[in-house]
Amino acid sequence: MNRVDGADDRYVVGVDYGTLSGRALVVRVGDGAELGTAVHEYGDGVISTALPGGRALPPDWALQNPQDYRDVLRYAVPAAVSAAGVDPAAVVGIGIDFTACTVLPTLADGTPLCETPELRDRPHAWVKLWKHHAAQPHADRINALAHERAEPWIGRYGGKISAEWQYAKGLQLLEEDPEVYDRAERFIEAADWIVWQLCGTETRNVCTAGYKGILQDGQYPAKDFLTALNPNFGDFVAKLDGPLLPLGARAGSLTAQAAAWTGLPEGIAVAVGNVDAHVTAASAQAVQPGRLVAIMGTSTCHVVNSAEVAEVAGMCGVVDGGISPGAWGYEAGQSGVGDIFGWFVEHAAPAGIDSHERLTELAASQPVGAHGLIALDWWNGNRSLLVNHDLSGMIVGMTLATRPADIYRALLESTAYGTRMIIEAFVDAGVPVNDLVIAGGLTNNALLMQIYADVTRRPLNIIASSQGPALGSAIHAAVAAGEFPSIHEASQAMGRVHEAVYRPDPERARAYDALYAEYRALHDHFGRGGNDVMLRLRAIRNAAVETAATPHETPLEVVA
Repeated sequence: MNRVDGADDRYVVGVDYGTLSGRALVVRVGDGAELGTAVHEYGDGVISTALPGGRALPPDWALQNPQDYRDVLRYAVPAAVSAAGVDPAAVVGIGIDFTACTVLPTLADGTPLCETPELRDRPHAWVKLWKHHAAQPHADRINALAHERAEPWIGRYGGKISAEWQYAKGLQLLEEDPEVYDRAERFIEAADWIVWQLCGTETRNVCTAGYKGILQDGQYPAKDFLTALNPNFGDFVAKLDGPLLPLGARAGSLTAQAAAWTGLPEGIAVAVGNVDAHVTAASAQAVQPGRLVAIMGTSTCHVVNSAEVAEVAGMCGVVDGGISPGAWGYEAGQSGVGDIFGWFVEHAAPAGIDSHERLTELAASQPVGAHGLIALDWWNGNRSLLVNHDLSGMIVGMTLATRPADIYRALLESTAYGTRMIIEAFVDAGVPVNDLVIAGGLTNNALLMQIYADVTRRPLNIIASSQGPALGSAIHAAVAAGEFPSIHEASQAMGRVHEAVYRPDPERARAYDALYAEYRALHDHFGRGGNDVMLRLRAIRNAAVETAATPHETPLEVVA
């Protein structure tokens, strides 16, 4: 990236924390030009089988090391500034986004519990990544009690809160390791924690507080609701709560310590934290109502603004100001998308065609429906509309004539069907979806994009930046630094999108309508109680894994 700038140019840095790495991006305030970027891979990645010290973990766990997040600031940010060739003194702000719900227990000063020596071998002391799904039974209890008591907030979350969210993970923490729960003076989103590390000020952002923390109309779930779940759970909100700030606000100023990590000037603006999907709406010029953004990577998150509040069955939440101030922000998502395609290439495709490029080439030559397959896209559970992470994947229609490219295309199509289900749920509930903007790494697959256009019967706009979340965080940093009066003006000046790159083909769309009908039938049968075989198989698997563990390798014991 070569800079073309002047002496008066000012810059902002956006840092995007993903599942496996963090990326820093240097952006010019005036026009959103991306001048330099750098990536730092997490040293411990996703901790899913054993802690760094060797302690085994049960199925469906996904942890991370908070030091990896600090290292992104220490390595990726200075490298991005160097790559941009700009004077660090001209940087006026920094913003971050994070995968969510990613949460960690800390002391009152922000020290992660996993960094206290006596708790380092306790799994619940570590960061729980968004795709930690071991709290599904706790989520089930929360949902059942919410409906039993007719809690007013449950409808704002489509009737179910997720196992990925703060309350399910917090309840699991309490019931499986009450000592760690008691030591946790804060239970905080990683987005807010890293902002705390940057500016020394503890804050909460309205996005994660609303979507992941069940904050509605200024209220968290009542204490008597929490104690009905567990008598010792009544103080959970006190661990979550903190100074709440709107998106685009200034959380504080960069501390001397964080300036030393990043090489940026002490005292510059630090923007309030955000979620990777929601922040991308700004870089996609999609903060106005009706334009849905699908951020497609390992998973997909769908966000859209609306002028009105509505309850949409099976969606992830509706939050006032959750995407941008002045609108109701809606979220839905699919827990596995790119991860599904990657699984097939790595574990199921034979040598010689075990690449996305080759499989895509072979799959693209097929007419719609020629493979005779339908797949369910639940290989990492279902986030929307069923909100059940114990569901699993399925492929129907395989014969001795089925070939790897057939399966690969069926998997691509299954994720498009899942997105159409989400869009139709929004529209049926009165939330307009006029067009789609696609962001994320999967925009590079032209076959996948055309499938989505054909299946959804909508034109696809493509975000012009390959770093949508990082650019969105930089846009929020510009607002926090006072360079723009609002996210709307900053989005127009710094965001970019290519309009109607893929248009639906009427003939293919009609063929997909028939296949989509079959997908819906399978979706409802296996996901809405027609046959709970997936749940029974998950229980059998978990029991077998636990039985196979030796006494010294038992993953977790409840601490009395």
